[in-house]
Amino acid sequence: MPNRREVIAGAVALPALGLGGQVGAAAPPILRAAPERVRLAPEDYPETEVWAYNGQVPGQTLRYEQGQVLEVRLENALPEQDSTIHWHGLRLPNEMDGVPGLTQAPVRPGEAFDYRFALRDAGTFWYHPHAHSVEQISRGLAGVLVVDEPEAARPDVDGDEVLVLDDWRMASDAVIREDFGAWHDMSHAGRLGNYVTVNARPEYRRKVARGERLRLRLVNTATARIFTLRFRGMRVWLAALDGMPLETPGEVEEVVIAPAQRTDLLVDLLAEPGEEALIASVERDGTYALAGFTVTGPGGVARDAPAALVPNDMPLLEPEGARAVPLVMEGGAMRGLPEGAIWRGNKMEMRALAEAGQFWAFNGMAGMGEAPLVDAFLGETIRIPMTNRTAFSHAMHLHGMHFREVMNDGSLGPWRDTLLVAPAEVREIAFVAETPGDWMFHCHMPSHQMSGMMNWIRVS
Repeated sequence: MPNRREVIAGAVALPALGLGGQVGAAAPPILRAAPERVRLAPEDYPETEVWAYNGQVPGQTLRYEQGQVLEVRLENALPEQDSTIHWHGLRLPNEMDGVPGLTQAPVRPGEAFDYRFALRDAGTFWYHPHAHSVEQISRGLAGVLVVDEPEAARPDVDGDEVLVLDDWRMASDAVIREDFGAWHDMSHAGRLGNYVTVNARPEYRRKVARGERLRLRLVNTATARIFTLRFRGMRVWLAALDGMPLETPGEVEEVVIAPAQRTDLLVDLLAEPGEEALIASVERDGTYALAGFTVTGPGGVARDAPAALVPNDMPLLEPEGARAVPLVMEGGAMRGLPEGAIWRGNKMEMRALAEAGQFWAFNGMAGMGEAPLVDAFLGETIRIPMTNRTAFSHAMHLHGMHFREVMNDGSLGPWRDTLLVAPAEVREIAFVAETPGDWMFHCHMPSHQMSGMMNWIRVS
């Protein structure tokens, strides 16, 4: 049998095992991953060949109510690549988490796998492969999962919209460039695209009446791009992060969304009739509109600030006195690994690591080891202070559980599942090990993950 680090690194494909999620007699709804041609670029360009769930990019928004059971069958019709579905941000049984070799066998071409679990939390989540992630996500395999609150607990809004932010690396003929394993991407900021879309279109547009209040669910499915968003002609409250409601919605003028993060906004459209309210992305070379809301008159009355969304039932988190397991991020361009790192059980110098496509390390180890970063007992509270000694930001994602940031004064930040750690920063998180199993903990820039920035946590 291959060892854990070989499996996770994708060096070996395991045969399909007789897991509880294997295909049974009843046929649940299907997500079929397969090549497709869709229009991403404007009309004067050809359609783009992508990989899509059920022929559409992004994949269909799956919508359930809190407490319902999700049942989905993944059918893998991809050419020559295994796949899985990771249900990002969900607290779910370990065997449903979708990490090949760690929680399930990879789903080979022509095979299928059934996912079935109860939806504990209301909020905005998403789904994507956890096999060959940098390529499969970059080709279009991603979709949103919305879990609604019970009807009586939903916010008073005039509309509820999903906005999927993404970027694509395309050639001049609208063909996706196939340099998925480029060393520059792996050792620098990741695979940044040159074409940004909202819901797979160059810009999202909608007509609204003045004074309407919308719930906007923003999801960053890009593999490396960090979106900085600003607003015009609207009043904006931040209501939830990574699916988890804030205790009090806060009015904001700018929002930063790292890869894999989600942000729920409650927005009042206040532009004058005939004008546009805008959501714009701030880039190095300028500011570009991503979403435009054409406002019609005569306009409604001003509303009071919105109430908080109904919280999910989260575990009691008491970090004081909890065991701390430090994590130090090193490597990448401009910093490197001058002391080398351990990879596949061997201590290697920086040149040899680079030749093997490994540019980053956690605590001196590139990629997965046989032993977990944390071996926690069920119900234990764990603190992880993260020190970023690299020259780049990293979106650190914990599977299966949510965490809160421990601030310098001892207070706790909001519940999250992905935290952006900037260069030279030290950010500390704390979580309750509430679900048994082996859980991934990694940078959600897949180019960084595949080149060293991943580990795992055991709860038993």
